[in-house]
Amino acid sequence: MPGPYPFGETVRILRTGPSPGRDPRGQPLPGPDESFDVPGCVVTPRQESPSVGGSEQQGRDTVIVGWTVYAPPGTVVRTTDKARIRGVVCEITGEPGDWGRSPFTGTRGAVQFAADRVTG
Repeated sequence: MPGPYPFGETVRILRTGPSPGRDPRGQPLPGPDESFDVPGCVVTPRQESPSVGGSEQQGRDTVIVGWTVYAPPGTVVRTTDKARIRGVVCEITGEPGDWGRSPFTGTRGAVQFAADRVTG
């Protein structure tokens, strides 16, 4: 079933437009806020795998480091964007993937991206 998903959640994409220039000290000025909401997303937790053979592996500890988001077809997400998911600001990790069209039904698939929590 193509998105938006009726019981999905809203993810806010945080985007800053291009810098309009530089201040008197030569530092780039912040660009305009181009942030937007993406309703109807599926958000799943993503875990960090502990190193093989270490004490964490033996104890089977898992650490949630962020989320995998399945956004409705046509959503444009850039690697330079950030996302606010459940009140937490995350960086987009890697290139977002567009699932394209199903060869069986012709329906568009989700746009999938990984979002890591911003720490520090």
